[in-house]
Amino acid sequence: MRYEAIVIGVSSGGLKALRLIFSALPSGFATPIIVVQHIGPRSENSWIKLLNESCIIPIKEADEKEKVATGIYVAPSNYHLLIEKDRTFSLTVDERVNFARPSIDVLFESAAETYKEKLIGIILTGANNDGTKGVKRIKECGGLVIVQNPATAESSYMPASAIAAVQPDHIMELDQIGQLLIKITLSANI
Repeated sequence: MRYEAIVIGVSSGGLKALRLIFSALPSGFATPIIVVQHIGPRSENSWIKLLNESCIIPIKEADEKEKVATGIYVAPSNYHLLIEKDRTFSLTVDERVNFARPSIDVLFESAAETYKEKLIGIILTGANNDGTKGVKRIKECGGLVIVQNPATAESSYMPASAIAAVQPDHIMELDQIGQLLIKITLSANI
């Protein structure tokens, strides 16, 4: 199966986790990656600059009505990020979900509705249950779910909540996730 998008949800400990995964990806990695990292409402995008320093693939904030294409996109501070049916980004300032804006659930649920079985959802380290409803929706739509091993997460609550809600396809260490994504996407393109 050819996957058309990857969504990642991460909270506390996220910068370290994302750097490890993204640094493993080659320049020709063609599947778009869309990330919600819990950040403060007035957060600067300096963390994106830090990620770009350790990643070959360009990383940028998603823009309203921007077409989803190859690359890594992150939700801007204080906006929910959604994927529309026409595969463009939509930004909203709707109420917080699970105390967060951006919310992982909002991204995951909209991506699941758009990409169905051609979506990969990944839950990493985090201190609340944001993303749990989203991974349930991804599984209901036939997508693939990967969860970081809670025992090795900086904050285990978010991955443990996702595992309790669904049977993930993979529960993995951080350093294995990038290699799995390469394997999945390359084998689909052969």
